[in-house]
Amino acid sequence: MEKQNRQMNAPYPGTNLPPEYLPQYPSAALQGPPGYTAYPVPQVGYPGPQAGYPGPQAGYSIPPAGYSDPGPADFPVQHQPVYNQPGGHAGVPWMPAPPPPSGCPPGLEYLSQIDQILVHQQVELLEVLTGFETNNKYEIKNSFGQRIYFAAEDTDCCTRYCCGASRPFTMRIVDNMGQEVITVERPLRCGHCCCPCCLQEIEVHAPPGVPVGYVTQTWHPCLPKFTIQNERREDVLKITGLCVVCSCCADVDFEIKSLDEETIVGKISKQWTGFVREAFTDADNFGIQFPVDLDVKMKAVMLGASFLIDFMFFERSGNKE
Repeated sequence: MEKQNRQMNAPYPGTNLPPEYLPQYPSAALQGPPGYTAYPVPQVGYPGPQAGYPGPQAGYSIPPAGYSDPGPADFPVQHQPVYNQPGGHAGVPWMPAPPPPSGCPPGLEYLSQIDQILVHQQVELLEVLTGFETNNKYEIKNSFGQRIYFAAEDTDCCTRYCCGASRPFTMRIVDNMGQEVITVERPLRCGHCCCPCCLQEIEVHAPPGVPVGYVTQTWHPCLPKFTIQNERREDVLKITGLCVVCSCCADVDFEIKSLDEETIVGKISKQWTGFVREAFTDADNFGIQFPVDLDVKMKAVMLGASFLIDFMFFERSGNKE
């Protein structure tokens, strides 16, 4: 009698299996539309899958009814080059990123296969009309005219007005994705002091927050001289300019030399841009040459050195100082 009661009260009368071992049948809501024919259940003796037959992958789920594959427009395209960066000239192509060499900081792979950089400062219309100093902006290109980076100064108006060309600054350099890859920091130093206690210096980070090198001014009574150092503050190269830094109808070269100053390995040239531009603006153009196999970190430091040279010797030409 008790056995019959258990069979009558079981979820599926007529079976003696425990509830957890009973087959789970789909509900009527999942039987499909009218006329739907379910896949036939394999008959007894039906052979199973052969050895090596791939089963369903982990995490795979059957798409619902009415599902269609998304087209290309359904997903945003990631990591595409920006051809019209804010502040740049429209239509100027960006340099395609080469494969990064081993140990290269992210973003510096653009410097790995070039031996020349062109730095073009943009003319600010507000500065030309009013004489009020604005944040400097630069386009950085390779020898083919392709844009590599875009640099923008980040200082407040009070600092620019009070300190002029001697102002401390942060130069933020971004790549074609708009990512900041190089940061150049210049602390405040007395720009009119001839003593060796207030020499100029910049610190180069790549990526931001990771120092890769320094440019320090070397005291000399006549010549503008600088020392390029690595991230450990070890001297790597020297920079030497002319006794009289004058940009009058000709380029001004700052030679990059070995530590013994016997071998010239490159140069930073302030290029003559014409009488009108030189007389009425302080927008300068620079060319930087270095060995193609030079460490990309030192190439980035040389780029930072061009900004320091611009502020120290050529920023005054178009303003009231």
